[in-house]
Amino acid sequence: MAVVEDFDQQAGRAPVSACPACVVVPAAERIAALRAERAGRIVLSLPQAAGAGTIATVEAGLLAVPGVRSARVNLTQKRVSVEAMGVTASELVAVLAGLGHEAHELDPGLLSSTETDRQGRELLMRLGVAFFSMMNVMLLSVAVWSGAEDATRDLFHWISGAIALPTVVFAGQPFFKSAWASLRAGKLGMDVPISLALILASSISVYETAMSGHHAYFDAAVMLAFFLLLGRYLDHRTRAIARSAAEELAALEVPRAIVLLDGAEVETPIAAVAAGDLVLVRPGARMPVDGVVVAGASELDRSLLTGESLPIPAGEGTVVSAGEVNLTGPLTVRVTAAGKESSLHRMADLVAVAEGAKTRYTSLADRAARLYSPLVHILSFSAFGYWMWATGGDLRYAINISAAVLIITCPCALGLAVPAVITSASGKLFRKGLLIKHGTALERLAEVDTVVFDKTGTLTLGVPEPVALADQPPAAVAVAAALAAGSSHPLARALAEGARGLGVVAAEVSDIREVPGQGVEGQWNGTRVRLGRADWCGAMPLPETATYLSVDGATHGFAFTDRPRPGAAEAVRALQAAGLKVELLSGDAEAPVRALADRLGIADWRAGVLPAEKAARVAELSRTGRVLMVGDGLNDTAALAAAHVSISPASALDAARVASDIVLLGQDMAPIADAVRIGRQSARRMVENFLISGGYNVVAVPLALVGLATPLAAALAMSLSSITVSLNAMRLK
Repeated sequence: MAVVEDFDQQAGRAPVSACPACVVVPAAERIAALRAERAGRIVLSLPQAAGAGTIATVEAGLLAVPGVRSARVNLTQKRVSVEAMGVTASELVAVLAGLGHEAHELDPGLLSSTETDRQGRELLMRLGVAFFSMMNVMLLSVAVWSGAEDATRDLFHWISGAIALPTVVFAGQPFFKSAWASLRAGKLGMDVPISLALILASSISVYETAMSGHHAYFDAAVMLAFFLLLGRYLDHRTRAIARSAAEELAALEVPRAIVLLDGAEVETPIAAVAAGDLVLVRPGARMPVDGVVVAGASELDRSLLTGESLPIPAGEGTVVSAGEVNLTGPLTVRVTAAGKESSLHRMADLVAVAEGAKTRYTSLADRAARLYSPLVHILSFSAFGYWMWATGGDLRYAINISAAVLIITCPCALGLAVPAVITSASGKLFRKGLLIKHGTALERLAEVDTVVFDKTGTLTLGVPEPVALADQPPAAVAVAAALAAGSSHPLARALAEGARGLGVVAAEVSDIREVPGQGVEGQWNGTRVRLGRADWCGAMPLPETATYLSVDGATHGFAFTDRPRPGAAEAVRALQAAGLKVELLSGDAEAPVRALADRLGIADWRAGVLPAEKAARVAELSRTGRVLMVGDGLNDTAALAAAHVSISPASALDAARVASDIVLLGQDMAPIADAVRIGRQSARRMVENFLISGGYNVVAVPLALVGLATPLAAALAMSLSSITVSLNAMRLK
């Protein structure tokens, strides 16, 4: 316990009692309380769910489990929600596996925002109302323009107003609120001319209808509302889909820990784990908390956190962090931080800084709005002033011309220019296995000139692969394969798999047992054989990652290399061919980093790089260019945050995924080069859309200024520009 108290004092915490549960509440009561946590809602992901048969099979199978009260499958979201008493998620996963359905537990707390998309529903409802009104008002407008006169025309105008005015008030709420916020901040945002056009068109139309005028702008007002809502909804859906998928990836993080209370093992949600608790971490499990090992011996895989591919020994007094993988033996850990207080979540402050920096990046649409909004108002007020002077003070005529100019120049196509492209590009990248999380990621991706890769878990799978195994003595390989089959260590598993690939038949080794932190030993031909660490086997260490065999008084070293991800070489070549500089920064040892760089054709590489050094290198490169950072571990988070744009694999730690702008959903790295290419194409399409919108105004504005743009013509021209912009965006597909 002295080790734990020393650690607590160094961390600035009060020393933890040897029995923290006894201090807070009697152990029996706390066990009962934690077990009560098991009575509630469990959410499981069903990645392979398809068809009505899945619903029947899954629901029936789960309802047959004692303690399960209800089970509801959602095929759209590919998940099942279970209400149960005294049943663990792992038990339900095992039941579904027996039924032939892959399942993973999700953290319901991290999925709340994906299930309550109130903003999206509101936008869709307003869009539907605007579409219904637009179609009806356009029919009435066509009737007027087909020759309706006098009382008939006035009646059609009044009917149009009865439809259009409530629609503008209801459907225009997102623009009115945004415009008011901009004006209160002393700015002229994109929604200011939109709101002014909606209000002015509606007001002039009511006045003209009351005065039996020939023209009314009801059709233009509802059409403007519809197309702008369409752009707003496309933009929202693109981000919502990305947010939903990203949150589901985060929800796959270890949501529970096995807490030891009064000798009982209680499966507990991470949110209920407190500092001072004792947590059991079984071999093969990911560390759910930060803490100190108080019992047990094992090895830890810290590749995602440090980039070091070689596991390290762990025993009593070893400080562990959430996200590490326990490999060979059970460990009892006293918790120092859990949940939001863990090392993973402490990266949130760094991520917040990064998000703030990226939010300050001005999108093309924002830059266009800064120039466009003042110009729209200047033209409209200039037209009003001129026609007041030219007509000798005819207020009605001057306001009509001013309204026509405002409607013609209203940034409807401009509002669609970016969302339409982002939606099209995001869909294309999603089909290639890339998820866009940030609204300006595509625009920033188009600007990069340097790509920086992490090694372990990014360019490689983090899975070791034996080197030159066929060159080893067959008998030694056979004995090593037999010993390796009895271990869960990643090097042992890789060795066993490599031997099977060569067709090697494992030797008959008896009494196999794993020695935590050392390796595996057994009896072969009456002698003891060992597979594991160099010092334990009496071997000379190799310069690369290796495991060692001691047999018949001789030793053999089996070297390993980290297996590159599929498409890694293709991605590097494609990026270099596109004129981008490629660098490799890794916290791993020099030998494996050099071997991978040579294999992939990366000339600029650095080994043994600390997290702060990665971030510093990215910052240095950013002073002269734009950097794309690709990484997956806690040690990459600072660099991901500092980069102009960043990508992380779906297998990355939560902190890395949150810090990144794009998530690589599959193992294949080739889509990263596609992302840069599509990002550049998207930027060109956005600029083209702005030019289309501007070209439309060059033709239409003079007609409006001289009084030749009728309300129907203005509405049709506005629709044509919006449709043209959307079709141009769809060229990405």
